[in-house]
Amino acid sequence: MGQEPSGDVQSLSFEDALKRLEAIVSRLESGDASLDESINLYAEGDKLRAQCETRLADAQARIEKIT
Repeated sequence: MGQEPSGDVQSLSFEDALKRLEAIVSRLESGDASLDESINLYAEGDKLRAQCETRLADAQARIEKIT
């Protein structure tokens, strides 16, 4: 299982970012990744987590503005 390119995290939809984050977690949990790959995956996952949190906060703010 090869590492997928991370690309620009901000250009991903919430759903795509979440799918990629789930794939990263699965890869890390498998224990098959080398140390260097694990570090790179962790860093990418942290960026994806932050992006997902930002998008959720933005969505919540929009909902609160509507209501």
